[in-house]
Amino acid sequence: MSHDFLSFFTAWMAAPGRVGAIAPSGAALAELITRDITADTGPILELGPGTGAFTYQLLKRGVRQQDLTLVEYGSDFMRLLQLRFPGARVLWMDASRLASERLYRGAPVGAVISGLPLLNMSPRKVISIVSGAFSYLRPGGAFYQFTYGMRCPVPRPILDRLGLRATLVDRALLNVPPAAVYRLTRRPQSRLMAREVTPAANSGATRDEDKRQADRDCITAV
Repeated sequence: MSHDFLSFFTAWMAAPGRVGAIAPSGAALAELITRDITADTGPILELGPGTGAFTYQLLKRGVRQQDLTLVEYGSDFMRLLQLRFPGARVLWMDASRLASERLYRGAPVGAVISGLPLLNMSPRKVISIVSGAFSYLRPGGAFYQFTYGMRCPVPRPILDRLGLRATLVDRALLNVPPAAVYRLTRRPQSRLMAREVTPAANSGATRDEDKRQADRDCITAV
């Protein structure tokens, strides 16, 4: 039994709702969730890195340790990450406090990689995590989230509330268990602003268009 598996299994036994898996993510999932990342992406914020399966893959993509901020709530995982990635910034904190604990000046982050079990969390906590992460994302930045479920782990009402679009990147069928990766991005501001000034006389047509757009914004395969 590998040390990483034992660490994950022990953490899962202690807090299954918080850890969300009994084993670290496999290579197929790590490659998929980091597929869009390059050395030019810029600072990366990783949430719930665990033993560092995604972190290792980010380094393979050319990301420097100095450009990594790892937010981990598990104290055992946090100490392990400090040993494995001494050049990265490792923070022991709850990701739902991202908005209240200013991690950066401004919004320089190019991508957020999340290994958090959002399906196990309350809507309020999901909103806190996602909105906090987007407060650091620069224009054009993306939030990558994996799930073992069949649908996007961020429900449509939350996407609508935060003005976000969720796109299915692909599925890692070779992962155990199989997983999917979603890319969350901001919806075009021009469309949101136009909706705000639409005359009331066109409200029926606007609602129809909003519904069609919501279908596109929620889960779009690429």
